[in-house]
Amino acid sequence: MELGEILGYSGALIVGLVLGLIGGGGSILTVPIFVYFIGLNPILATAYSLFVVGVTSIIGAFQNFKKGLVDVKTAVIFAVPAFIAVYLTRRYLVQMIPDVVFSIGNFDVTNNIFIMVLFAIIMLMASFSMIRNNRDALEKTESETQEFNYPLIAIEGLVVGVLTGIVGAGGGFLIIPALVLLAKLPMKKAVGTSLLIIAVKSLIGFLGDLSNLKIDWPFLIVFTSISIVGIILGVYLSKFISGKKLKKGFGYFTLIMAAYIIYKELF
Repeated sequence: MELGEILGYSGALIVGLVLGLIGGGGSILTVPIFVYFIGLNPILATAYSLFVVGVTSIIGAFQNFKKGLVDVKTAVIFAVPAFIAVYLTRRYLVQMIPDVVFSIGNFDVTNNIFIMVLFAIIMLMASFSMIRNNRDALEKTESETQEFNYPLIAIEGLVVGVLTGIVGAGGGFLIIPALVLLAKLPMKKAVGTSLLIIAVKSLIGFLGDLSNLKIDWPFLIVFTSISIVGIILGVYLSKFISGKKLKKGFGYFTLIMAAYIIYKELF
């Protein structure tokens, strides 16, 4: 086994650990792991990421569902436009991205560079969300009467679905604030509901790739299994470790990773 594979499988464990410890964020590690450690091209990497994120999130969603922390009605309102968008994006839009998206002077922005830079921008947004740690501000809405803003929830689902389809990340950092602010869900229920939404739309997005890409199932199943072990371990360790501090620290790590990806792809 080569060094890249060893680092990649170690990364799978870390993805699960992060998801288990802070309830999100782990999915934004999967694409860089697949691209830089395993050596996959970004389009295949985003497809594999959707599968890993989807299956791993199911485990977290099931654990939250048993505790009554999943709002199925809100999940359906958000997930339907999201999974339609992510499926169509993976099935058609990603395949339509040209080999050279545009050129700046003598520098060609290929589809691989375009996807990785867009992914890095999503990572930057996620890192700022985690560093700000606006959980307290969001939790102030918990005492308010629950009233759904159906159109905005659906539009948010559509936007997150397209982004998920292109970059292969779950988008929990976008979903959770939307569920708290638009659906007036308590924070813990928003996290559990978010995992269910992420699981559904990621796996349906992956279905859009089955007819377009050749999937290495043995590798993908092993990687996902290690990630599942990580999330189970992470959920257990979360009882003893402060998720709030970890979230901010992981936010800074994500910021550095995003800067590295932009530097590597453009310079």
